[in-house]
Amino acid sequence: MKHQLQFDFLADKEKNTLTIRREFSANRKMVWDCYTKSELLDRWFAPKPLTTKTKSMEFREGGHWHYAMIEPNGTEYWSMVEYLTINPIDSYTSLDAFCNEKGEINNNLPRAEWEVSFSDKNENTLVETIVTYKSLSDLETIIQMGMEQGMIATLEKLDELLLILNQ
Repeated sequence: MKHQLQFDFLADKEKNTLTIRREFSANRKMVWDCYTKSELLDRWFAPKPLTTKTKSMEFREGGHWHYAMIEPNGTEYWSMVEYLTINPIDSYTSLDAFCNEKGEINNNLPRAEWEVSFSDKNENTLVETIVTYKSLSDLETIIQMGMEQGMIATLEKLDELLLILNQ
């Protein structure tokens, strides 16, 4: 019988946060690499049928990841992640934003701070992501944009990649 991997998606409308907990069938170093190396992020970080392409990435404190999620018809949705703190294979914090291909931030869409932590759960890895928005309105906008369904589909792509990497 296959073990069911943990998945929690919790919205806290008092604190304007989303907490996403997801268990993966892989060791922490491998999961960390999938979250922090552009060549691996490009293979999973978008819900099907979208794909991801990195324009530039510097995974370091003060660094960034500028990437696009691309629909099959070629429509691109650009984002910018600014890395604030990094504690290798344990956690990192970042600030995300929607932007254009030049990296210019779209201030009409919500920005959020992400705290991403990695811990061992038996032979698996548990990733806890706490996303904090500036307001309840920002949190509700992101939920209405389909964040939960997008995260489920995206993290399933990471499961598929980990199966390949674990062979």
